[in-house]
Amino acid sequence: MTSKTSWQATLNELLAGSVGGAAQVLVGHPLDTIKTRSQIAPKGMFKGPMDIISQTIRKEGFFALYKGMASPLLGIAGVNSLLFASYGVSRRIISPFPQLSLPETSLAGAMAGAANAVLASPVEMFKVRMQGQYGGAQDKRLSAVSKEVWKEWGFRKGVMRGYWVTVAREIPAYAGFYTAYEFSKRRFTSIYGSTSELPVWALMASGSTGGIAYWLSCYPLDVIKSRIQLRPTPPTGTPFQYIAHEARMVIAESGVKGLFSGLTPSLIRSIPAAASTFAAFEITREYLAEFTGV
Repeated sequence: MTSKTSWQATLNELLAGSVGGAAQVLVGHPLDTIKTRSQIAPKGMFKGPMDIISQTIRKEGFFALYKGMASPLLGIAGVNSLLFASYGVSRRIISPFPQLSLPETSLAGAMAGAANAVLASPVEMFKVRMQGQYGGAQDKRLSAVSKEVWKEWGFRKGVMRGYWVTVAREIPAYAGFYTAYEFSKRRFTSIYGSTSELPVWALMASGSTGGIAYWLSCYPLDVIKSRIQLRPTPPTGTPFQYIAHEARMVIAESGVKGLFSGLTPSLIRSIPAAASTFAAFEITREYLAEFTGV
């Protein structure tokens, strides 16, 4: 692949990734709110996912399930663009051939996840802090939350709080994500003959498989990340120390099961969210490839 075609392929992946990211947020955000509140709500506030839905709608209204959506909707275009472009570049670094083995796919996914954390961390930082408001008079808009975080803690300890735990989460998460997606897509391709012949439902089913693998690969780290990002003060010590400290705190409060709090809505969310992401990405990329010839 020449440098020009490589550049065009990366640009196509950036654009297609932004479309896939928007689809992901619009489809999956309500269940993401339930997941995050399962992780960060004070102990005893909710009895389970269904109680979170019930209380949220009753006290804050239906659209409270979309609380914090502005941050990922504004940022997810960049996040997913970076993710899919990084994955494409990683694939080309690992092998000059278009068909990678599944272990190579896993490595490319891990590399893309590490790169993706640069944008995913601040986007999720503000999303979590918005979802951690429960309809009280003191609730703030995203602009006010952003200003407050910047004023009190600055960039590294404020905006980028939770960066290293996000890196630790994204590496296994996207290794699992892309491996499961490619495995499923290749099984469908063996039936239909080629990737271009795959129906949309097959792309969506493959995406759902990837989404489930994502959460199963990393969930305890996601719980820890959410708690660290919601803390009133930044964590202290090395990343390994404060991640281990937060894990011990979760276990002391809720037992080992606390590290999996909110897993059910996450898995349920992953099915339509990842399905729509990959379907939107693949369809958009195919259209761009036809338009640009790359």
